[in-house]
Amino acid sequence: MFFEGSEKKLVLQLHPSAPSLRAYPRGFWQQALAMADAAILSDLSNAYCDAYVLSESSMFVWQHKLLLITCGNTRLIDTVAFIIEKIGAGLISELNYQRKSEFSPHLQATRFEDDVELLKALVPGTAYRIGHLDSHHHYLYSAAGVTKQAQSACLLMYHIEGEAAQYLRSAEQESSHIRRLLNLDRLLPQFEFDDHLFQPCGYSINGLFEDKFLTIHITPQEQSSYVSVETNVNFLQYPFNIFAELLKVLNPSSWDIIGLNMPIDNTGFLSNRRVASCDLQLNQLNDFNYYHYIQAESETLIAEVL
Repeated sequence: MFFEGSEKKLVLQLHPSAPSLRAYPRGFWQQALAMADAAILSDLSNAYCDAYVLSESSMFVWQHKLLLITCGNTRLIDTVAFIIEKIGAGLISELNYQRKSEFSPHLQATRFEDDVELLKALVPGTAYRIGHLDSHHHYLYSAAGVTKQAQSACLLMYHIEGEAAQYLRSAEQESSHIRRLLNLDRLLPQFEFDDHLFQPCGYSINGLFEDKFLTIHITPQEQSSYVSVETNVNFLQYPFNIFAELLKVLNPSSWDIIGLNMPIDNTGFLSNRRVASCDLQLNQLNDFNYYHYIQAESETLIAEVL
């Protein structure tokens, strides 16, 4: 079974004078997500944020900020266009739209180039490719204004192996056991979590604590495994690096670290080699950092009979 785990992501920041995004009714978000063939499965809220587990990844809604992540063959760009049209481009202070190169790009409804053409007509910005076109790469469209964007960091893991990976591919799974495998209750005991276990496999979880968030999405299929972790938790304020802890559990053969105004130290990572990096200054206030790692030990491959 193949499922495209590689994600598309929108980060939208509104001017402080704009109406609160949290005031939009649930029906508005359902209508917007339907444009991308996504749906709300469950939700979690606190005084700062509304977090939604989706049929494809997650959405977080703050008063003036939106984070929307979708996977599979979703048409996120249609949702983006709908939201901008309804909210009004004049109220947008910052916009970042990202796509990871897919395992099977020919199955996608649009290319990044198509998305950029639409985005430029809505919110003028600059498009980037980070990485080589014939291999692992990321796309970014940034309409960065004059305000400093909120810090966040993302860990993307590829080809997970080991005991946890085998369990995530097994026929009999339980959400509670996956949370224990990921050590989330131990690592982030103050967080409240909301998760969903997909059939036959796949797992999503959102977490909130005050103005902090965490979201994890696991596509465990052996031939195309993909895990994303995103958070605004400042690791310098914790006695551990949560990315390093999750790398130890899921044991990927390679991984990416992407930071927005939040460089991530690799202390505690699996034994690795950093094989690529990019430090991109979006403007005077906002920095985008990308690092690609592989495990230090070479991988032994087994030929597959086709």
